[in-house]
Amino acid sequence: MNTRLNQTNWVLKTFETLTPFELYKILKLRSEVFVVEQNCVFLDMDNRDQFSYHLLGLVENNLAAYTRLIAAQKVYDYVSIGRVVTSPQYRKLGIGKELMKISIKKCYELFGEVPIKIGAQLYLKKFYESFGFTQSSQVYDEDGIDHIEMIKPAP
Repeated sequence: MNTRLNQTNWVLKTFETLTPFELYKILKLRSEVFVVEQNCVFLDMDNRDQFSYHLLGLVENNLAAYTRLIAAQKVYDYVSIGRVVTSPQYRKLGIGKELMKISIKKCYELFGEVPIKIGAQLYLKKFYESFGFTQSSQVYDEDGIDHIEMIKPAP
């Protein structure tokens, strides 16, 4: 697959404006990666999608990458980026890096230039550090996977 970043159509939507087809693609990708690929039994639908913004990276109508953006005080004291996922068929193309760049940019546009919090899988620490996030917690187990909290200070 010779997908280029400029072929990715980035779409930001509220829960209410997602089509049933978009919501299905989001839930399918999250289940494919977080439940099946990572062999992690957990309930992905956590009643946070309804008050979140959803950033979709579409390539030829396929969901290649996705994040969920949440305002401060909804879940955490900070604005947060979560459910960061790239489809297995689109990995190693730079879409994950573009996803994070655009997610950070959209957070600043939506919520102002404030700190951003993430709950990161430990093995991705260096990836998130490349965007300015720093570890802010001890390692903890979440559904059998080592995680850390990380914060990107306000610019």
